[in-house]
Amino acid sequence: MRAEREGEAKVRSIEPGHGSGPGGGGVVVERVEFRGGYPVAESAAESYERSDRHRAVEAYRFFYPVVSLEAILRGTRAAGAVDNESAPIVVARPHHVGFTLNSDTPYLGGGLDLRKSGPLVIELPSGPLVGLVDDHYHRWLVDLGLPGRNGPRGGKVLLLPPGHDGALPPESEGYEVVRCDTWQVLCALRALPLGGDVEAANALLGSVRFYPLARRDDPPVFTVLDRNEQPMDSTPLAWEDNLEFWRVLHAVVDAEPPVDELRSMLGLLAELGIEAGRPFAPDGRMERILVEAARQGRDELLVSAFASRRPDRTVWPDRVWEWVGLRPENGTFERPGSLDVEARDRWFAQAIVTSPAMFRREMGAGSLYWLGLRDGTGAYLDGGRTYRLRVPLPVPQTLFWSVTVYDAATRSEVVADQGQAALRSLFDKLEPEGADHVDLFFGPTEPAGAEGRWIQTVPGHGWFAYFRIYGPEQAAFDGAWRPADFEALDRAS
Repeated sequence: MRAEREGEAKVRSIEPGHGSGPGGGGVVVERVEFRGGYPVAESAAESYERSDRHRAVEAYRFFYPVVSLEAILRGTRAAGAVDNESAPIVVARPHHVGFTLNSDTPYLGGGLDLRKSGPLVIELPSGPLVGLVDDHYHRWLVDLGLPGRNGPRGGKVLLLPPGHDGALPPESEGYEVVRCDTWQVLCALRALPLGGDVEAANALLGSVRFYPLARRDDPPVFTVLDRNEQPMDSTPLAWEDNLEFWRVLHAVVDAEPPVDELRSMLGLLAELGIEAGRPFAPDGRMERILVEAARQGRDELLVSAFASRRPDRTVWPDRVWEWVGLRPENGTFERPGSLDVEARDRWFAQAIVTSPAMFRREMGAGSLYWLGLRDGTGAYLDGGRTYRLRVPLPVPQTLFWSVTVYDAATRSEVVADQGQAALRSLFDKLEPEGADHVDLFFGPTEPAGAEGRWIQTVPGHGWFAYFRIYGPEQAAFDGAWRPADFEALDRAS
């Protein structure tokens, strides 16, 4: 009797209400076998297996944003960019593979290497620029342009590398000084093409300057690379379900100084053999565990993105539209007393970069992003079916609005023969004069009467849409205005 109480024979137990069987059944919970109070060798080995697997899945989910940011850096370099010297500029289209990029504005983005430059200046011209800097761990550092400290006036931001404690020249007093915990950072900028003037927006982006503070009197040239027609891939899709994910993560950890905020999670990585200053050389057992964890972790992230159980995901009670960002307070996913890990998982599974400006739900502040992935019946959107989206007019915006369609598997713009993935009020005739609504269409073939208001989808591929409003007005927040749900115009096969 005493042996049983200590668990000598009890290796598994059944937790009620979590599995198969009448009335809910149960899930099998593995237990460790003890003899005389000590774990039995075979049972202890099984426990290590489970423990390593659990740690690896949690590490995958926590560090996925890091690998995602590294993919952006590598993607821009593959397109010809050189850190601190050049960056690509694109109006994203389907051949630009990137998590929920849009075709509304031109992008300029690339890596800045503070180890190479020392203190580095970002000099912004005046104008409608929107941007940010995130560190190598995909953590927000500073907003640039309209959402930044100086708004549309431009100005200078000074990035200080890890541990920098040197004196700054007197003229830097007017700079916005930002301290970085990592050597490598990502700068991402967009220019709003007001009035549909993309050339002016490109020229504005091209006038942004990046240079070492030590070269402020003779700044080197920063080159903008036109990559509008060149395919690019800035995603970790090729790595996210295999061992390469961990190799990339190790490369980041090995290249950066330790960050105190991440101590516990970096410790977890060290238990898996991923540690700065130590080669990544998993044995066969650990390699198998890491591959399995990558597959499981990826699946769990996509469940958070596309099958969330959070009640606060819903925008309006009578619609199935969801918030992309669940936390409106900040760009760090912080809530009182803790980190909202589910909101963080959901965001980075389908999007990139963070800043407070991206999540604010305030009139006139930046932009609003809504996620549509189901029709009005609750069914996921199917690339083989035809849908209508009815948008009441006028849309409550001070700048423009758009709907962009993404492939659920790649979280990037849908690739179809049509060659476009967005309908944009700046460039497309989406608001008939005097009309109280406009109908947009989505499906494998253009329906009659669509008249340029159609996006082609691909049979066999699920898809989702982002509805974006730039410069949202009050009606977008208080429910006085809301788009309809997607409505299927044919029967499910």
